[in-house]
Amino acid sequence: MNNLKPLNSVLVKPAGPDCNLNCTYCFYLEKAELYSEAKTHRMSYETLEVLIRQVMAQSGSHVSFTWQGGEPTLIGLGFYEKVIELQKKYGRGKVIGNGLQTNGMLIDEKWAAFLAEHNFLIGLSIDGPRHIHNHYRKLSNGSPSWDRVYRSLCLLKEQKVAVNAMSCVTSYSAQYAEDTYNFFKNEGFEWMQFIPIVETSRNGNKYAADFSVNAEDYGYFLIDLFDLWVNDFVNDEPTTHIREFESLFYTYVGMQAPECYMQAECGTYPTVEHNGDVYACDFFVETKWKLGNIHTTSLIELLNSQKQKQFGKLKSVLPPKCKRCSWYRHCLGGCTKDRVKDIRDSGMPRFCRSTKMFLEHADGFYKNLAEKWHIKQNRNPLDSYKTYNAFGDFME
Repeated sequence: MNNLKPLNSVLVKPAGPDCNLNCTYCFYLEKAELYSEAKTHRMSYETLEVLIRQVMAQSGSHVSFTWQGGEPTLIGLGFYEKVIELQKKYGRGKVIGNGLQTNGMLIDEKWAAFLAEHNFLIGLSIDGPRHIHNHYRKLSNGSPSWDRVYRSLCLLKEQKVAVNAMSCVTSYSAQYAEDTYNFFKNEGFEWMQFIPIVETSRNGNKYAADFSVNAEDYGYFLIDLFDLWVNDFVNDEPTTHIREFESLFYTYVGMQAPECYMQAECGTYPTVEHNGDVYACDFFVETKWKLGNIHTTSLIELLNSQKQKQFGKLKSVLPPKCKRCSWYRHCLGGCTKDRVKDIRDSGMPRFCRSTKMFLEHADGFYKNLAEKWHIKQNRNPLDSYKTYNAFGDFME
């Protein structure tokens, strides 16, 4: 058991793929086809207890749960009251973190008070100001969702809930980096995350859908966003936190970036569906990558299974020119999913050009910041390069 990969975090879908929005770019609604025997999907308290008991028994001193969907609030507030009860029952003094990624449609005063009381970190799906958010994030009848989501944001802020802006970058929103950043900053978001969207078209041609952001536009978006972010630094410290940019800094100081898509292999973040089925990754909830079910096999065994190891190694399967690239040690090929959504990408990372554009722009800043960091830490800046060279193929 000592050689097993530790279970430090888990992503849970308590309401399965069910959602009260019908966002144009959503990739998860179609997962209902995997569970077509029922119209609605909800995790039972029995499955919840099995899950929490297993996680607590198999994790270290710190463990985090991310409750996601679909839309995880559809299962009701009582479910999360049970979550807290069971975490206390099986936690044995562990430090436990809870994150909830929500579209905000059901958040009211009672929800906000509960989330504040129990220190939930909220990832609020909000693409930007009204015209950007409403472009693709709509109700099933086609009406916009902005007003209800913004009201929820206000309620969460009133209760001083920690809220992270989760913004999808599409072919439309990529044009508005400045509008989006300034909106988030003015609304008091300290933490922001930007997810480039690429999904296969549903018309059968295996090309990326029209809403998908292309590599060049995403590259310019990153550059504009980065300049805005850096412009707000005070004494070499960021005043807003953008996950993608701060994670990249790790690679400049010889440390492993915390994001899975910036690591050599993935597969450390299993996804648990409403009925206890476990999948290799949130983006690969499909029959091929179903690992098993927690009612018959423990989560730690599934995390360390041969199938999960096979999945994790897919990330490093890249064309030789990728590993010869001078920027490879910073991106490590990006997310596996971004190579399989458009047949024209031929297995190459879709956002390769984006990454090169961005790093050519930002490299000098990161190197300068890394040098200052090493001085503060009393370390030789070259140590970071020695760390990577020790693994052979990170740099030529």
